[in-house]
Amino acid sequence: MEIETTYLEKGFAPLRVELDIADVRVEGEWPRELSGTFYRIGPNPQFSPRGPYNPLLGDGMVHAFRMCDGRVSYRNRWVRTQQWHLERAAGRALFATSGNPRDNDPSVATAQTDGVANTNLVWHAGHLLALEEGHAPIEIEPRTLATLEQWRFGGALPANLTAHPKIDPRTGELLAFANFPGRDFTGKIAHYVVDAAGELVSSGAIAGPFAALVHDFAITERFVVLALCPLTVSIERARAGQPPVAWEPRLGTRVALFARRGGDVRWLEGPACMAWHTVNAFDDGALVHLDVCQQRAPALPSVEGSAAQEADLRQYLTRWSLDPSRPDSIEMQPLSDIVCEYPRIDERFRGRRHGVAYFACEGGPGTGDPFHRGLARYDYAKRKMSVYRAGPCGAVAEPTFVPRSDAAEGDGFLLTTIYDERLDTSEAAVFDARSLSSGPIARARLEHRVPIGFHGLWRPEAA
Repeated sequence: MEIETTYLEKGFAPLRVELDIADVRVEGEWPRELSGTFYRIGPNPQFSPRGPYNPLLGDGMVHAFRMCDGRVSYRNRWVRTQQWHLERAAGRALFATSGNPRDNDPSVATAQTDGVANTNLVWHAGHLLALEEGHAPIEIEPRTLATLEQWRFGGALPANLTAHPKIDPRTGELLAFANFPGRDFTGKIAHYVVDAAGELVSSGAIAGPFAALVHDFAITERFVVLALCPLTVSIERARAGQPPVAWEPRLGTRVALFARRGGDVRWLEGPACMAWHTVNAFDDGALVHLDVCQQRAPALPSVEGSAAQEADLRQYLTRWSLDPSRPDSIEMQPLSDIVCEYPRIDERFRGRRHGVAYFACEGGPGTGDPFHRGLARYDYAKRKMSVYRAGPCGAVAEPTFVPRSDAAEGDGFLLTTIYDERLDTSEAAVFDARSLSSGPIARARLEHRVPIGFHGLWRPEAA
C-alpha cells in the first residue's frame, strides 16, 4: 500500500528518541514569573506506518517545557499505550493508521487497545490526562511524563470521551461528551459532568439527527452547545467500499442546546459548513453566541467520492448567533478574513463573554501550505486581527495563553513552539499577549524538532 508522506516529513516527521535536557539554551530574557510547565501533544508513530497514514491515529507523544526562575528544561515521552507496547515488542508497526481495521497485522486482529492518546491534554482534579476521541483518557505523571493508566473518573466512565472537555473556571467542573458511545454509529451522543474533585456526578445522552463526526463543543453559563456539521460516519458505506467518513451537505448543520446536566434538547438548523474547533460560547440575553473556526467544507470526500474545492477548505473566525425560539435560523457572521485555526482564549472566561482570542494563522487547509506561518490575536471590541509572522521557514503550533496573576483579560503571555524548516529544529517561544505582533520576548532553542502536533496546556507550578 502507498503511504501518504505529507504528515511524515519536515516539521511533521516523527521524533524517534526520548530526551531529557536540563538547561535549554534561552535567547532573550525568559519571564521569571512563568513558573510551571508548558505541555504539547501530538502524533509520533514509533515505527513506519502500515499503509496510508492518518496522523489522528499515530502514537501520542508528550513534550514538556518546565520553566522556573527564567530557566527552561525539556523532556519528551511516548504515551505507552497497549498498542505502543505491542508494537515495541514486535519491533514494527502492527496497527494500521488508515482507520480500517482490516489493514492491521493479523497478529493483532482481535487485540483490544486503549487508543493512542495523541490529541489533547487536560489538567483536572490533580490529574494530567492525555485524550483522543475513541477511548478513555490516559493519566500521565506530570513531572516524569510516565504513563500511568486509563482514567475513568473512579470507574464511572463507561467508554470513550471527547478530546476537548471544558472546565468551568468558576466551579472547577469538567463537562464533556462522547461521540458514538458503544461504537453503534447511530447518532447517539453521551454527555457528562465531573465535579472539581474528579467524581462523575451527571450523565445522559441525546439522539442526534445523523451520525456526525463531532470533534469539539462549547459551554455557556446555561447550556451545553453541541454543533453537528454534516460530516457523517457510516459502517454501511465502509462495507460497500465507499468512504466511511463522508461529507453530506444536504443534511445541513444542526446545533443542540441543552442544560448542562441534561434535559430537553433544543435543535437549531443552519446551512452546511464545517467547524472542527470552537473558540468559546456565551449567553447574551435570550441568545447564545458560539464562535468557531469555520470552513465551507472539510478535506474529506463526499458520499460520491468527490473532493471539495481547495478554497472551501480555508478556515475563518465566524460567530454563530443562536436563538432558541427560532429553530430554523442560525446566523453565521464572519469576523475576519485571515485564515486561522487552533483557537484559544483566556480560559478564565470560558463560558462567558470573551473579548480576545488567539489562533495559529496564515496556512493550513486550502492555502497550499500544510504549516501555519503565524500567530493571531483577535480584539472583539476593535474587530481587528493582529498577526505575528514567523517567516517563510517558520511553522507555529497552537498558542496557549497564560494569565498574569489576577490580571485583566488578555494580560499575560502566549506560549507556542516554532519549527525552523532550514535547521530542522524547534523552539519554545514566549510572547507578550498584548503585543503579539512585536514578536517573541524570548526563545528556548532545542537542537531537534518538536513535531507539529495538535494541542498544548499550561500548568502553573502551584496547581
